[in-house]
Amino acid sequence: MRESELFKKWGTFLKGMDADGIQVSFASHLEYSLSKDKYTATSRDLYQSLALSVRDRLVERWIRTQQMYYDFDVKRIYYLSAEYLMGRALVNNLINLGMYEETQKAMKDVHLDIESLAIEEPDMGLGNGGLGRLAACFLDSMATLELPAYGYGIRYEFGIFDQFIKHLQQVEMPDLWLRYGNPWEFARPERSFTVKYYGRVKERTLPDGRFRAEWIETEDVLAVPYDMPISGYGNNTVNTLRLWSARASNEFDLKFFQSGDYLKAVEEKNLSENISKVLYPNDQFFEGKELRLKQEYFFVSCSLQDIVRRYLVDRKVGFSQFPDKVAIQMNDTHPALAVAELMRILMDDHGLGWKTAWEITQKTCAYTNHTLLSEALEKWSVSLFEKLLPRHLMIIYEINRRFLRDVALRFIGDEQRLARMSLIEETPQKQVRMAHLAAVGSHSVNGVAQLHTRLVKEKALKDFFEMFPERFNNKTNGVTPRRWLLASNKKLSKLITKHIGDGWMTDLEQLQQLEPLASDEDFIRTWTGVKYQNKEKFAKLIFDVTKIQLEPAAIFDFQVKRIHEYKRQVLNILHVIYCWLKMKEDPQFEMQPRVFFFGGKAAPGYFMAKLVIRLICHVAAMINRDSDTNNRLKVIFSPNYNVSLAEQIFPAADISEQISTAGYEASGTSNMKFALNGALTIGTLDGANIEIMEAVGQENIFIFGLTADEVAELAPRYNPRSYYEADPLLKQAVDMIRQGYFSRQDSRLFHPITDILLDHDPYLVLADFQSYHKAHMALDELYRDRKSWVEKSILNVARIGRFSSDRTIHEYNRDIWHAEPLTITKEEKEKGAGEKD
Repeated sequence: MRESELFKKWGTFLKGMDADGIQVSFASHLEYSLSKDKYTATSRDLYQSLALSVRDRLVERWIRTQQMYYDFDVKRIYYLSAEYLMGRALVNNLINLGMYEETQKAMKDVHLDIESLAIEEPDMGLGNGGLGRLAACFLDSMATLELPAYGYGIRYEFGIFDQFIKHLQQVEMPDLWLRYGNPWEFARPERSFTVKYYGRVKERTLPDGRFRAEWIETEDVLAVPYDMPISGYGNNTVNTLRLWSARASNEFDLKFFQSGDYLKAVEEKNLSENISKVLYPNDQFFEGKELRLKQEYFFVSCSLQDIVRRYLVDRKVGFSQFPDKVAIQMNDTHPALAVAELMRILMDDHGLGWKTAWEITQKTCAYTNHTLLSEALEKWSVSLFEKLLPRHLMIIYEINRRFLRDVALRFIGDEQRLARMSLIEETPQKQVRMAHLAAVGSHSVNGVAQLHTRLVKEKALKDFFEMFPERFNNKTNGVTPRRWLLASNKKLSKLITKHIGDGWMTDLEQLQQLEPLASDEDFIRTWTGVKYQNKEKFAKLIFDVTKIQLEPAAIFDFQVKRIHEYKRQVLNILHVIYCWLKMKEDPQFEMQPRVFFFGGKAAPGYFMAKLVIRLICHVAAMINRDSDTNNRLKVIFSPNYNVSLAEQIFPAADISEQISTAGYEASGTSNMKFALNGALTIGTLDGANIEIMEAVGQENIFIFGLTADEVAELAPRYNPRSYYEADPLLKQAVDMIRQGYFSRQDSRLFHPITDILLDHDPYLVLADFQSYHKAHMALDELYRDRKSWVEKSILNVARIGRFSSDRTIHEYNRDIWHAEPLTITKEEKEKGAGEKD
């Protein structure tokens, strides 16, 4: 039956959104989908039943959304990202569908609680940190803004590792997020594609004189898609996140199987499936590098094949309209191979000439740069490329030849510029520069904060900016208020909505209406109560994990993010030691009771980051035992930081630590999430901190340290020992670390940290130390005046509206993608269409 006929018969969606309809679905799935009853159902079964009930309602809207995209022949946005840090889906989907309260009522009637069921869902942790979480926020905003959009990535069997702290150090365990299946996904084996590796290229000239290349004798892997629905808030739009899983093109070799060599028979299957097995292998070894490049090409190739397939549905006019119907956004350099792969598909599979294919590719692709760190701007050895992707190396060489010809014409005689801009780095081991490939093959190159974009233009991609100034633009990051306030901080959301209405949920600038309430004593009192309740809740969670009792009246000070030297967790813990020593040695020193929280994962192969975690844990173990000070100062390392833990942290935070060395952080988004929940920021003028300061006002944020320009000026002549010798207490703190005070079983354990601090620290920790301490003392002084503190907290929330990911996505679409939002109304749905996606 066609959809139009269904609507004539039913007039609306078939699945009810009221409590009774939800209960019926819940009971039905428990019995018929899971074959359980009230006697045999586990908590996980109950969660699965509720998830499937919500999924039913998503699916109705999902199918009709995709049908509409075909009916109206819309331009589609394709977001390519190697990471998606989605978190849990149940509560987010309930809120976006507008059925949270009815579901809460339905579950209460059968003596169940939504939040208790929700914790049965594992985090979908298919990312390392900010890059993956940003991608998840963007998917939410694209659906909320009713943009025709698709996310593409890898369905890693194991996501980012689970982190445990044992013997005061990080221990990694596999993230078995798929152990019990994923109720939100649908396998689509009928949409599988073949991805090629290795082999050789056969070149030939056609009778009409055209060149043709044929990639032959390849080793093939099957890419099987799994689709997840992405719901928009307050509308009927449901977009798609398509994740690819690697399968062997042949499950096993029957010849080996029949001869009894069972391991050899399944060898191809195992090698193929390794591609989507783990999120980012350790690339310190050649095999790890090869597998990582395989991963990147794997998801790029099958995504591009799928995009082209979808474009060609019902279209007989070739590729002339491709850039008008397709926008591809590359989230950092991981998908940069999309430039070469799209060229390969257009030329080798569809017979287009180079000029036409290149014009289409450039008009279609856009690149977001996320880092200024040279080690994060990916490069792959030419020898590895030649072995693994020989056809793509040919294409990259030809792109480079033509590009350098244009550069030479523009900058006559500048041989050094040619070397700097080449896609091939001519080092002893030649390397392909992926950021250069992305920049040359795109019509848009954007940074993710104003400072970051300026530094991209002035440093990281300076030559490319001078060549193509019109391509470069800024798109400051944002976060979705649905997950990071409405879902995670329900008490504060309720208070805000009570006073200004619910328009802020899709127009975050409406939070400005809170400003007059910042001086309202009743509102301040209620706001303070909400924060205290959130802190009580988080203190209980910490007690359950660590058995450490926390006082909610203390200042809760958080630095939670990926562990990296430039993020300067060392500055924070060194300052904790400094304050502790001051408490011990100076009777006049007073500090408000404070808990310093740390959280974040260190990459398994990153020695210094893992050592920093050990230092934090060793210091915490010592300080928390000190009966003289532990009623005023505690240190907590909260293990296994992920989206679900973050949802507990942000509502409870008083202070947000954003203390990276100026000029190193691209943007950051935890700074936005903390401010959105009323925390005050202590930070450097780095990343989006600058724009947050401009938004909330200098008087409502605590800025310290060198600027990016000052860092660049000081770095070549930086002498850390001069700062170390000038402050006796700082010297004592560093010496205690170096002499093994906090690591008595291994007095040399932390020598690598102090060696860097005192001799060759590129992140200028000691240079910023005194400024950092003064900012903390100013924070401490302010906290004594609780009314003034809460006023600033309210003003941070009221003025943070510009940092919604809805605003960011609107700017991407306005300036780069140019897709038309499509409202899924009943009248439009009645046109109907067969499912094609």
